[in-house]
Formats: sequence, C-alpha cells, structure tokens
Amino acid sequence: MKIAVTYENGNVYGHFGHTEQFKIYDIVDGTLADAQVVSTNGSGHGALAGFLTAHGVDCLICGGIGPGAQTALAEAGIKLYAGCSGDADQCVTDLLAGTLVYAEAATCDHHHGEAGHICGNH
Repeated sequence: MKIAVTYENGNVYGHFGHTEQFKIYDIVDGTLADAQVVSTNGSGHGALAGFLTAHGVDCLICGGIGPGAQTALAEAGIKLYAGCSGDADQCVTDLLAGTLVYAEAATCDHHHGEAGHICGNH
C-alpha cells in the first residue's frame, strides 16, 4: 500500500490543490518500508489526482480539499483522509493504528480572500 501526504516542512500541508510536495510512504504488511518526498512540479488541482495515480498511491492524507478534487480522487480509487494537520509521519502512524482523526468533508470552497482563512479549518 502507498500513502501520500500533502507535505511542507514535516507537516501535513493545509490545501491539497496548492501542495508543492507529497511525502509518499510505502507500507508492507502494515509496516513502513520506505518514504520519500516528491515534488508535484507545479501540478494544480486537476492534475494532482493523476500525479498520485501515476505514483501508485492508494490513499491520501491532507488538510482542506475541494469537491472537484475529492471527486477526481474517488474516481481514481484513492481513499481520502481529509481535515488532517500536524506531523505528517505521525498522521501515517495514526492511520496504520486506526486512530487517525480526520473529517469526511474537509472541503475548501476557494474563499481564500477571507481574513485568517486557512484551508482545512472549516
């Protein structure tokens, strides 16, 4: 299994469509076998589901994510764990332990102009 996390400076990045990096974890028999940080090379909302599919990702941990991206991930068969924050490695550990705290509908409706708005904190 491969788990991708929107990634910035060791933490879950707060907005799927603007992430510049994913940390991709290879899980074998329920245990972390390998992890690497990969650049999205500037891919935007629509291209990121394809990017994850090309990397063989089975599930995604992220902060906020828009409904279009959620649909693209679902169509690609990628399980979504949205509304997450904090240390990326810990989130993967929590997912594997069945204790990851996430929100089924952590959507971002693209109202970035609001003062203090941070995607994933809805």
